[in-house]
Amino acid sequence: MVRCGNLLSQILGLVPRVEFAEIVRRRGAERACKGFSSWDQFVAMLFCQLGQAHSLREIVGGLGSTLGKKVHMGLRGTPKRSTLSYANAHRPWQVYQDVFYALLDRGAGMVRDKLKRPLRFKNPLFSMDASVIDLCLSIFPWAEFRQTKGAVKLHMVINHEGYLPVFADLTNGKTHEIKVARTLLFPKGSVVVFDRGYNDYAYFGSLCADGVFFVTRAKEGTIYEVVEERPVPRRGNILSDKIIRLASPRGRAQCPCDLRLVEVWIPEKNTTMVFVTNHLAFGPTTIAAIYKERWQIELFFKAIKQNLRIKTFVGTSKNALLTQIWTALIAILMLKIMALRSKLGWSLSTLVALLRWNLFAYRDLWEWVDNPYGPPPLEELFEQPSLFDNAFGQHLTQPQRGTSS
Repeated sequence: MVRCGNLLSQILGLVPRVEFAEIVRRRGAERACKGFSSWDQFVAMLFCQLGQAHSLREIVGGLGSTLGKKVHMGLRGTPKRSTLSYANAHRPWQVYQDVFYALLDRGAGMVRDKLKRPLRFKNPLFSMDASVIDLCLSIFPWAEFRQTKGAVKLHMVINHEGYLPVFADLTNGKTHEIKVARTLLFPKGSVVVFDRGYNDYAYFGSLCADGVFFVTRAKEGTIYEVVEERPVPRRGNILSDKIIRLASPRGRAQCPCDLRLVEVWIPEKNTTMVFVTNHLAFGPTTIAAIYKERWQIELFFKAIKQNLRIKTFVGTSKNALLTQIWTALIAILMLKIMALRSKLGWSLSTLVALLRWNLFAYRDLWEWVDNPYGPPPLEELFEQPSLFDNAFGQHLTQPQRGTSS
């Protein structure tokens, strides 16, 4: 008797069926549905991400070749390409957005004891950024971005305590990052780091009013007056540390609070960077280290694009594209949870590669992520049925009792 289902079925167990069914009911995703359920669609699209399928044909063929293993995943049968294509084009993509946030809430509780702060201060640290996903305008005419180019934009916020995504949004490519940033509410006392694309004096003023600290790079040509010159460490790369006040009429009206300007020499790039923040207590080296941590969200975008299917799509409609991207975000969140719970120091690319080759292996998921290269435990070996059972249920390899002559 097999002790556990295959790895893919256990990964799907991170999303409880009861909770998924409630989301589907609330969104009305299965209104007038016959046969092919939203769960079947979810399994197929998650297999597309974790199994690295490039087309509907590969998704359907891959699931169809699993023989009796589909029962562990809750599949009623192998979907047809036309059925899966129609579901991706017409069933609301918001179902998978809701599943992502529900999994995020549960996943944070599963790995809370494994989360570590990258820097010494106790304030929560968040990084905010956006990345453009290029599309072919002739195939995706609804995603017009430039004259000969289409695109959608993925907006993300990650928590540096575990580098888990805490916010995601998809807009058309023309939507500016600051428009989405204004809709976000961060906990009071937290630190938010972002690049110069979010530089907006009114936004700076709203963060100060909310008690949220920020760190970003200063715009060239910023008009300000120096309130205080602070001493800098004798050793290190800090060139200056100033308390400033915006001097332009517009800047003073939109952000009347005092800010801080820290100038740092970056030897790796042979250049100077100037950071602006509203946190007046941290040391200048800490301010520089906070901005350096922002690189983690760039690595997060890189990991998604390299390891999951968000650059090639199995559908051309807007609904199908958003469905595929949200299932990719669900998949990356599942992978992060697995990596955090593991005793090994997984890189995301290695985890994705090994998981793709073992999706239908009968191993305990959490034992596998701790020791993927070793043999399965003895109890797993003995509980699986022997391949040499004869028609009467007896093992052919069992020693036969001899007869006395």
